Formats: sequence, C-alpha cells, structure tokens
Amino acid sequence: MDDATGHNPKTSKNRFIDMIKMIDIGLVDAIAYRIEGPITEKEMKMVLAIFRKKIKKNEKLIIYQEVVSIGGAEFGAMIEKFKFFLAFGLSHFSKIAVVTHQKWIHKLVDLEGKLFKRIEMRGFPKEEKDQAIEFLKRG
Repeated sequence: MDDATGHNPKTSKNRFIDMIKMIDIGLVDAIAYRIEGPITEKEMKMVLAIFRKKIKKNEKLIIYQEVVSIGGAEFGAMIEKFKFFLAFGLSHFSKIAVVTHQKWIHKLVDLEGKLFKRIEMRGFPKEEKDQAIEFLKRG
C-alpha cells in the first residue's frame, strides 16, 4: 500500500525510501515532516512541491521539522533545494520550528533565526514538541 508520500515500501528498491515522512501535528496551516536518515532527491522534490503549492496560493510557509537523525542528503536533493531558493528566496517563510534531541541543531537553527530576521526560527528539544507547535500557532 502506498503511504502519504506515494511510495510503496514493500515494492521499492530504494533502501533510503521514506527518510522524510509527512506527519500531522494538528496545525492545518503547517507543513510538518520527520527526517530520519539521508534525504533523497525524490523526497526533497516531494517536500518542495508542497512548499510551491502553498506559495502559489500566496500562503506563508509555516514549517515543523522533527529531526530524528540526519544521514546527509543526496547531491541531487541539495541541487533541488538550491534551485528552489534561487527561484523563490526566503520571503515566503514565516515560521520554522525544528524539534530534535541534537543540541548542535538547536544552536544552528537559533543562529539562522538571527541571520534571517524576517523568519521566526527556533530549535526545540524533543521533550518540548508541544511548545514548538504552540510557537507555530502564535500569530
């Protein structure tokens, strides 16, 4: 059976399938996903397609990322991300919450939040998932 990403894990020959999984955090306006391992080009395209769809509707991007583990990204995935930012920039992003047990990622997200002042960005420990969702809900 296909999952929300359109993949069928039983028939897939790609061992990295579903490293990005779309999740429901109970916030309709948010794009929420979990990262577990290396990111494939196909998965990056899937997430960026969701971003593009919201941008075409003139909606701001509210992002919830739950990082379980990062195993890198395929070169093609990074190229897709680069092409997206060249085409759309950062102006469509409103809020980004990153939830992870990896403290270095919290620090990186908080630094990015200081660099990109128009985007509210915060890193949260896994135990503070509810606070991350509340952060995204606040206008």
